[in-house]
Formats: sequence, C-alpha cells, structure tokens
Amino acid sequence: MIQETLNKIREEALKRINESKNSESLNEVRVAVLGKKGSLTAVLKGMKDVAAEERPKVGAMVNEVRSEIESLMENARVKLETLAMNARLENEKIDVTLPAKGIKMGHRHPNQIALEEMERIFTGLGYEVVEGPEVERDYYNFEALNIPADHPAKDEQDTFYINGDILLRTQTSGTQVHEMEKGRLPIRMISPGRVFRSDTVDATHSPCFHQVEGLLIDEEVSFSDLKGTLAEFAKELFGEDTKVKFRPHHFPFTEPSAEMDVSCFKCGGKGCRFCKGEGWIEILGCGMVHPHVLEMSKIDPLKYKGFAFGVGLERIALLKYEIDDMRLLYENDERFLEQF
Repeated sequence: MIQETLNKIREEALKRINESKNSESLNEVRVAVLGKKGSLTAVLKGMKDVAAEERPKVGAMVNEVRSEIESLMENARVKLETLAMNARLENEKIDVTLPAKGIKMGHRHPNQIALEEMERIFTGLGYEVVEGPEVERDYYNFEALNIPADHPAKDEQDTFYINGDILLRTQTSGTQVHEMEKGRLPIRMISPGRVFRSDTVDATHSPCFHQVEGLLIDEEVSFSDLKGTLAEFAKELFGEDTKVKFRPHHFPFTEPSAEMDVSCFKCGGKGCRFCKGEGWIEILGCGMVHPHVLEMSKIDPLKYKGFAFGVGLERIALLKYEIDDMRLLYENDERFLEQF
C-alpha cells in the first residue's frame, strides 16, 4: 500500500517537474511534495501506524523517493537557469561589426560665451580673473562696501540670509574687498560669479543670476581712466563703431557714480525696436571707489584711487545674441542651446 503511494507521489512529482517553466513553478512542486504539508511529508507522519518491524524498510523507501525527487528538482533548476542565462545573453548580444553610435556633442551656453569674451577683453587690458565665495558675511557683502545697516538693499525681501551674519551674496563686490584686504597694490581684477536676490522669476529677473564686477586701484587714477577702459570694453564687445554715454547715478560704494549706455549696435543709434527707439542701451553701473571703502580695507585714499564697475552677465548675453526672455538661459533646451 505504502509502495503504491510512494510510486504515485514520485510519478506526480516527476510530471510537474518536467512541466515547470521557471523557478517559481519548480518551487511550488517542492512545497507540494517536500514541504511541511507536502504529500511525502504526510507519509512520514503516518509511520506511527506502520508495524515496528516494517518501519526501517518503509523509512528507507521514503528517503529513496525524497532523494530522487530532490535530485530531479536540482537538475531541473540548473537547466532552467541555463536556459534563462542563454536567453539573456542572446538578447544582449552585440554585433561588434556594426558602426558605433555617434557621440552627441554639447553646445556652449550663451552665458559662457559672453563670459569668456569678457574675460578675454579684460585680461588683454591687464586684469586678472578672481573668484570669491558665494556664501558671504554681511560685512563683505554690505558694510565694507559702505552700505549701512538701514540701507534698503539689506532688507530680507532682497537678500537670502542664512543667519544674522551669513548670507548668499547679492553681488560679487565682496570678492574685491577680500582682494583689497590682502594689501597687494596695485589691483586690476574682474570677479565673475553667481549672485542671489529674492526676485520673482520673469523674462528679465531671476533669484540666481551672474555678475562680472571689475576693480582697479592704483596711484593717479581718474574718472577719465574709467571712461576710457569701459569705452574700449564696449568697442571690443559690440563693435568698433560703438559709442558710450555716461549718466550720473548713485551707488553707496562709488563716488561719483554713473550708469553707462552704449549706442544700439542694431541700428547704430538711429532708434529701433531693439533699443525701444532711443538709440541707446543701458549696459552697466560704475564709478570711482568711495574713499571710505578704501579706508575700511586699510588702503590710504590720499595715495591711492580706484574705479569699479559691475555688469550683469545675462544682460550681456541677452543683448549680444538678441534673446528676449532670460528664462531661456536656464531651461537647458537643446533646440535653444544648439543655436550657439
């Protein structure tokens, strides 16, 4: 009777093993036959009803069937894994004789093009490029630049404060203060970099943008030197026929201060859509370094003079490449970038 039961279990298990298509179905066979509630386990549990003298013989028969089934299952598992691996290799097969995929080259960003051109112009005039920290102390971002504590620029609506003394810089002028404090004179430098202000994103504003600020400190420096330097910069950047115009303005860290316009490089100053019919385009702010700013950096204002200027890098890129929306610079749309 037990022999017939074992033969039936063996045949049923062999059939299911041969029909198994994957490891999941093979595991189902293992549970159904060899598991705690499996058919072969049930035979072992019924050994108590077998006569004592027959138990060794029955036990040997059960173990033989178990060993046979386990051996068949292991062979089936290896076969299934081999088939799966071969299928995967076939699917992943690469024809090395096919031509390789072409490398897709990136495109220079208009901001980077404008920055490299500006750096080329100023290094050609004897300036060095100096970078500074984006996370700055209030002293370097404001106080050392003659911006008092009650100045509107220090309002938290415009500045991202980390704590009362640490902030994200709103201008790269702090880099100039770091250089002045080193006491290595004369100074001829530009400081490009990211700056941060609490502005709403639109076609002309962003909370994160780039500036390039310049500083020259030496003996016998005058406003004429400033005008001549910036006029040369404008001609190099926008064309030899470019004219410049300076308008009085106010910046806390320069005195006197001015804003500089350039003649429209589209219409030659006649007036067009690009310059809104005025013939001039505002380009940057500038001025002579305030004596108090020099004093705070331990520079004698009676011996040394200097001038400073600041240019918005995005503004240069927008004007030079006739881009009408600043947001295009940050979207990384390949259709836009590949034009440059």
